[in-house]
Amino acid sequence: MDIETMRESARRLLADDAEVPSPEELEILTLRLRGHMMLAIPEVETAAGRLPKDDIPRYCALACVGEARMRLNLEPGRTLPAGIAHAQRLARSVNALCDHVMNLGGAHS
Repeated sequence: MDIETMRESARRLLADDAEVPSPEELEILTLRLRGHMMLAIPEVETAAGRLPKDDIPRYCALACVGEARMRLNLEPGRTLPAGIAHAQRLARSVNALCDHVMNLGGAHS
């Protein structure tokens, strides 16, 4: 996993000075973020699985995985603003998954 690349993809949509992507750019970014999430989810699960069942970081990481999976099942809206909002939610999940991977000693960038 390339954590820095994943975070850069998320920054493209979440930075304070982020430019509004074109519909084509948004589609590519959305697909890229979904791919990052699909790679990160099993990493977080594996890292969390090494912790005791009653461990708070394990619980938080698995909650993040659940939310990420839920977001993967959602469809973007039909308008550009709705698509951007959807992609931003995916980007936040990517960042959170990356945080958990790093905090739980999973894959390194």
